[in-house]
Amino acid sequence: MTIFSLIIINKAGGLIYNRSFHEGGLSKISTNDYLVLAGTFHGVHAITARLNPLPTNNRLSSSGTRPDPPSGLEILESENFRMQCFTTLTGIKFLLFSDTTQTNVDTIIRRVYEMYTDYVMKNPFYQLEMPVRCDLFERKLLSYIREMNSR
Repeated sequence: MTIFSLIIINKAGGLIYNRSFHEGGLSKISTNDYLVLAGTFHGVHAITARLNPLPTNNRLSSSGTRPDPPSGLEILESENFRMQCFTTLTGIKFLLFSDTTQTNVDTIIRRVYEMYTDYVMKNPFYQLEMPVRCDLFERKLLSYIREMNSR
């Protein structure tokens, strides 16, 4: 069970963070390819969010107070990896690439989101929609992913 990489995409579809955690997992791609991947995924996610055969007006969220917003592509699984997307209410997308046998991916990606909110969004020097360059976030994330990959 292995976490391969993490990509964070802002609400406009721009790449704001990418990190590989396991060298032997997925093929290496260039920075330009990461930018293309982020923009392409953003477009596909927007299209799949509109592909809804039934109206969502009647579907209430787990809290029961308001309807769930339509979700786009959430999981993409191949024979070599699984990509899971977590979209925040503000439109930021967290893409986590893992081994197909990795368990509790939902929990892992939500923990990464918590670290993002704690160490990036609360950083007074961080500007919204800009690339993430926060050493504390980087250290905590690497520590957490190493712990997950060593299990």
